[in-house]
Amino acid sequence: MTPNHHHIPLSVWGMLLFLSVIWGGSYLFVGIAVKDLSPLVIVWARVVLAAAALLPFHFLLVGPLPRDREAWTAIIGLSILNNVIPFTLIVTGQTMIASGLASVINATSPLFGVAFIAAAGLDPLIPRKVLGILIGIAGVAVLKGTSLFGENSQSIGILLCLGAAASYGVGSLWARMKLKNTPPLSMATGQLLVSSLIMTIFAFSFDNPAQLIDASKESWAALLGLSLLSTSFAYILFFRVVARSGPANVLLVTMLIPVSAIAMGIAVLGETLDRMEILGTVIIMLALVVIDGRALKLLRRQPKAL
Repeated sequence: MTPNHHHIPLSVWGMLLFLSVIWGGSYLFVGIAVKDLSPLVIVWARVVLAAAALLPFHFLLVGPLPRDREAWTAIIGLSILNNVIPFTLIVTGQTMIASGLASVINATSPLFGVAFIAAAGLDPLIPRKVLGILIGIAGVAVLKGTSLFGENSQSIGILLCLGAAASYGVGSLWARMKLKNTPPLSMATGQLLVSSLIMTIFAFSFDNPAQLIDASKESWAALLGLSLLSTSFAYILFFRVVARSGPANVLLVTMLIPVSAIAMGIAVLGETLDRMEILGTVIIMLALVVIDGRALKLLRRQPKAL
């Protein structure tokens, strides 16, 4: 049965909303964990625990992991671009900026994806997408105004999270170019396994994972939520949503993630957003609506009043 990209069943709306909450919750979990643990150790624990949880599901639902070199070349690239680099940059950035603000900046990743895919000649850069990218740039600029490229820690945190969003954008290009017939769950499981190997090398070479021994119960709970709920379970739910309604509706999750992340940051961590950050958030959400295009098509179809 072909997924319907235009009509979204109520059950799929529920999954989209829940997925946005658990992915938005990843910023809350990181915000708790960084009080006790270093970024490298958090990312290492996240991918190792998530891989350990996802692997049995893969064997149960799909079977053995892929064995061909082409699939693993694609998976290795995605593990670096979609896990190792962005996870590390986001967690490091969250030592300097609020979790809600980090989620807003990361919501620009589809804008980077559109730009990189167009630059590679895989999709035309139509005027609507150009407009969406320009609106997104304006939104990021509004978040910090003229001090975006300053030397204060908040500006550095914003730039780190922008780097993560750009890495996700390159990852979407890599997936378009390299992934052919690899099952989605194999792609996710393989990414986490390769990321676990890479982060084990980095964590033990440049940090001290033994700090986990003295971590608080809150930090451990946050790590488990981050790895099991916001990573392993989120992947499974994500592919379920794609199977039910098609990949076009996944952008809706990107729009909803900052809403849940900001709400949880305010409720649990006591974070606040100033007026310029709220305005920047609204502008970035508008950019995603323009990139998506469906709302604009709906407006054009509205009958004109007599």
